[in-house]
Amino acid sequence: MKSWEFTKIRGNKIKIDSWLSETMGLVDGGYIYSTLFKYPEKGPKRYELILSMYPQENFRTLAHVTVFAEDVPGSTVQSARFLSSQNINILNSVSLTGISDTTIIWNILADLNFAGEGDIIKERFQTLKAAGDPAVDKIKYVSIKPANIGRIFRVKNDEGNLKTELRHGAPVTYTDSCFDLSKEYGDVLNDVEGSEVMITLDPGSWLVSVVFFKADTDLVKIDMNIPDSIGAVDTALSLLADVHINLISVFTKVMISFQTMELEVVADLKASSLTADELKPRLTEYLARQNGMYELKSIERL
Repeated sequence: MKSWEFTKIRGNKIKIDSWLSETMGLVDGGYIYSTLFKYPEKGPKRYELILSMYPQENFRTLAHVTVFAEDVPGSTVQSARFLSSQNINILNSVSLTGISDTTIIWNILADLNFAGEGDIIKERFQTLKAAGDPAVDKIKYVSIKPANIGRIFRVKNDEGNLKTELRHGAPVTYTDSCFDLSKEYGDVLNDVEGSEVMITLDPGSWLVSVVFFKADTDLVKIDMNIPDSIGAVDTALSLLADVHINLISVFTKVMISFQTMELEVVADLKASSLTADELKPRLTEYLARQNGMYELKSIERL
């Protein structure tokens, strides 16, 4: 599933499309909690704003709970009752029939603030299950893992770049599908009007990341059709690497199995010797030389 989109700041507000807000449970009139980070001079990122429905102080007690239960009437109710008996507060969750109509898988973001350690809760479940307790007879297995949402506050990100936490924002009311930057960050983000941002979802943790790019970043979106075969993505992207184009996001989707797939790339041309206008014929000619169905559909500036 594609989990990001690009948009521009208008009126010092971030407009979040309905498919993103509905996926993340952002509702008009609800509170949004936020934290602002600043990135170093090196790289395309300038700021990152993390949005959440939950206060930052709750992050340390959030956990991913997965319940596997029989696909029979009453199993979900029994699962909810067991979690309640362990003082687990169910927050956001998704339940679906998972394995050939025999198992229901319930993925839950839960608050363990009053529940204790996850390993202890799993031991209690296993003890009840081993004893044949009817309170858990429809439940097959319970998994509890820390949400590790605190990773976003690490001093270093996965690329080893430093980022600085600037501020925890007070709750802001989500209005007209927009987050108003001026409410908490107007003194810092006072020059972002009209700038491009990338909104990324973290569905497992129910977080929204908004990345602000530097003014000299030259973002383009490149759409290609490529073969659905091993090595096709590598072949299609090799020219971009050769001319020092920095990839921001990559999205692939199979159109016809074993024949064609769509490849969408958002890239930064800042460090490249090519402009967007120069890249188009160069990439078209490069793809035409490859074996298979390679086609440049479009290049557009964001």
